[in-house]
Amino acid sequence: MSGIRNYAIVTASYMTFTLTDGALRMLVLLHFYQLGYTPFTLAFLFLLYETAGIFANLGGGWLALRFGIPRMLGVGMALQIGGLLMLSALNPNWDATLSVTYVVLAQGIAGVAKDLTKTASKSAIKASSQQGAGQLFKWVAWFTGSKNAMKGIGFFVGGALLQFVGFAFALRLMAAVLASVLVAVVLSLPRTLGKAKSSKSFQELFAKTPAINLLAAARIFMFGSRDVWFVVGLPVFLYANGWHYIWVAGFLAAWTVGYGGVQALAPSVVRRSTDGLSREVPEARLWGAILTAIPVAIALALTFAGSVRPDIIVVVGLAIFGFAFAVISSLHSYLILAYAGSEKAAEDVGFYYAANACGRLIGILLSGVLTQMAGLPGCLWGSAAMLAICLAITLALPSDANARRASLA
Repeated sequence: MSGIRNYAIVTASYMTFTLTDGALRMLVLLHFYQLGYTPFTLAFLFLLYETAGIFANLGGGWLALRFGIPRMLGVGMALQIGGLLMLSALNPNWDATLSVTYVVLAQGIAGVAKDLTKTASKSAIKASSQQGAGQLFKWVAWFTGSKNAMKGIGFFVGGALLQFVGFAFALRLMAAVLASVLVAVVLSLPRTLGKAKSSKSFQELFAKTPAINLLAAARIFMFGSRDVWFVVGLPVFLYANGWHYIWVAGFLAAWTVGYGGVQALAPSVVRRSTDGLSREVPEARLWGAILTAIPVAIALALTFAGSVRPDIIVVVGLAIFGFAFAVISSLHSYLILAYAGSEKAAEDVGFYYAANACGRLIGILLSGVLTQMAGLPGCLWGSAAMLAICLAITLALPSDANARRASLA
């Protein structure tokens, strides 16, 4: 029962954190787009956010082993509160250079906060699960799905708060909510949860099994393929096609909520095996192939659709993309925990999500560049190319029990 209790506490706290993170992204994106910033500048605002996340994931896994998961959850939430309050102090009278620099630094703090919290939370699932691969897949799927659904709600909340209460007050309100959750986490979780012997050197920290290295490489291109259109290209495209910014936020919210819902249901969509790998890995390859074809189809439809409204094509196409992406993302999130060794699961998870942050960073930068150069169709072709690389890497993943035994050695 203690495992279920810890899982519930970690999930609830991370859901609240994710709500503020989604709202923050939408607040920053729409607020500065309103002020006339170019797509590349909008992408630049998230540069340090994602770069900091790479190092936060690597360090977060090591710190979670050394100091325990609850302490790292607390540190992540405290940093998020600091980042929100820092952004709320942004002075509208500053010139553009100072404003962008200030926002990039505040976003860097938020990036560290997000990935410390995520690494600690997902490591807590491995530490709390006690009934084998079946329970682990279900817990990971539910956690990942509900997290992304909450992030989608956060997108909508961010757009609504920007319209009805303004940029600064919205940020202070979210900081106050998160502070109350921080107190509850500190008082509720056992301090020793997830504590273990950590790596003694950087060489040991990066010495992962081939399965984890391959999965991390695939993750880079998988999440780059999403953010290359999602972060800048899609919001700018919808706004340019006559959508008000609260409609843009609403669509991004609905897409992410639906995506999270499918992730939570992934264990019932894919074929399962008793060993946790022999069917799951081939399923990841199958869904990867399906996903690769979707942005190609959307880009071609935008080119040859004639009188059909382009925003309708994009909305329908990305809804289909979201379903396939949710399934493969949930599978990959499960596989990293299936491949991870129990003793240093937090470090393995941190390494994997550092690759995730690296992929998002590449996707965000390409989103700004491709949006300016070729619009949303260019972003979609970039997405297809990254997914093809992800699929090629996935073909090399091991699908037998030897991969798990190697990780436990």
